[in-house]
Amino acid sequence: MSLLAEKKRKMEQEEAEMNMQILLDFLHCLRKQKLEELNEIQTDLQYIKEDINTVERHRIELYRARERYSVKLRMLLDDPMVAKLRASPIDKHNSGIISSARTAHGGACSGNFQQKKIDVKAQGSSQGLQRKDAFSGSDLQNSYTQSGLAVARKRRVHAQFNDLQECYLQKRRQGANQLHKQEERDLNGIHREGYHAGLEDFQSVLTTFTKYSRLRVIAELRHGDLFHTANIVSSIEFDRDDELFATAGVSKRIKVFEFSTVVNEPNEVHCPVVEMATRSKLSCLSWNKYTKNHIASSDYDGIVTVWDVTTRQSVMEYEEHEKRAWSVDFSRTEPSMLVSGSDDCKVKVWCTKQEASVLNIDMKANICCVKYNPGSSFHVAVGSADHHIHYYDLRNISTPVHIFSGHRKAVSYVKFLSPKELASASTDSTLRLWDVKENCPVRTFRGHTNEKNFVGLTVNNEYIACGSETNEVFVYHKAISKPAAWHRFGSSNLEDADEDMGSYFISAVCWKSDSPTMLTANSQGTIKVLVLAA
Repeated sequence: MSLLAEKKRKMEQEEAEMNMQILLDFLHCLRKQKLEELNEIQTDLQYIKEDINTVERHRIELYRARERYSVKLRMLLDDPMVAKLRASPIDKHNSGIISSARTAHGGACSGNFQQKKIDVKAQGSSQGLQRKDAFSGSDLQNSYTQSGLAVARKRRVHAQFNDLQECYLQKRRQGANQLHKQEERDLNGIHREGYHAGLEDFQSVLTTFTKYSRLRVIAELRHGDLFHTANIVSSIEFDRDDELFATAGVSKRIKVFEFSTVVNEPNEVHCPVVEMATRSKLSCLSWNKYTKNHIASSDYDGIVTVWDVTTRQSVMEYEEHEKRAWSVDFSRTEPSMLVSGSDDCKVKVWCTKQEASVLNIDMKANICCVKYNPGSSFHVAVGSADHHIHYYDLRNISTPVHIFSGHRKAVSYVKFLSPKELASASTDSTLRLWDVKENCPVRTFRGHTNEKNFVGLTVNNEYIACGSETNEVFVYHKAISKPAAWHRFGSSNLEDADEDMGSYFISAVCWKSDSPTMLTANSQGTIKVLVLAA
């Protein structure tokens, strides 16, 4: 019995020791993790401290520069020579009266003349004060306006504080790890004294993000006509010089409008400058960025057509796709090349100098979208119904350079912000940003609703915009995952307002190059020109 008791005590002791060891290991791991977190926090706090000092120093410099400017301005206003140059017509008129009086009455009127001289001086002095008061009043008004804008921009910062904090820390940490780039900036004279690369990059994000908070309508027109009730605009695109824009959709027509006329001549019905009829419903348009009068289209019969908008005739027709072609895109670097994608699971590359396709990529799922990299005539992004983005080098199509995974449903659009940044849209109600140089995800954007329709996607250097099945347009800053601005298309009839939300959706969007202006269209056939506003 004593032997069994001894064995039992031994087992209990071993179990207790093992439990203590497990607990100790856990505590050691926890301490290590928290020390790493503490080290990261301390490093971040050091970055913040350095940047506060830098920004305070630059703020003081700006304040001193403003003070120097104010002193110079006051000196100019008080300068008698400047006052003389800016003498009002009233002063000159009064001087003329005095001179005449002195001539007529001689020395007998010298006392009156002296009195009038004093009056004129007083009047001039009074006008000088009025000028200063007017200047001060203008300053005060500007001050109130600036103050109001500052409050609004600060409110936007606090509303998106978590995302902005993440953006700042990410850029600051990257900046600290890329000192050689900072040195290059110093050599090029671009880098501001005391500014770290990460801080400068974040300031740029903060400035652009807080600059705008809403979308304002500057023009509106109807795409439909009396003879065609089908109004969904599937594609809307600016030409090479942003002077013309083309629309296409289920009406089986490509309509080309003059942008300046639409904006400067408010009218709900605008006649297109060019109109071309097609055999089938259209899915996508792409202007040639070199040959201004050439535009490509893809349609529901699988036909890819290159049109000359000057002659209103087709230049080339490609009929190799066996099913609906969803997307077409001209290369920016090789203007004779274009790519298309179809429900037949094929990506085809075409040359306007040849009648047949020059390259064919067979894939396993339907192709929803294709896009050339703007910096290369060899790299193409392909969005597929398999939920993935396949990134190809056309010099070796046996396997993609990379497959970007993350979306949970079909990828409906792909667009390049730059040669290294790719945005994608999916019917999982998200947009995603990818780095095609590092082959990694960057950010996911949420806020719009997109579960079944093609709602459009457009990008510029800083912003990504898309439509929503709530009949709204959403704009995201590329560094922030929540919407920066949005606009709802509404019916002029109040009874139809509720119906708009469920029945209609945004179907196409397009930024004007390097501009806060955007073309948008919905499934009702309404086209709006929107601009980002404070």
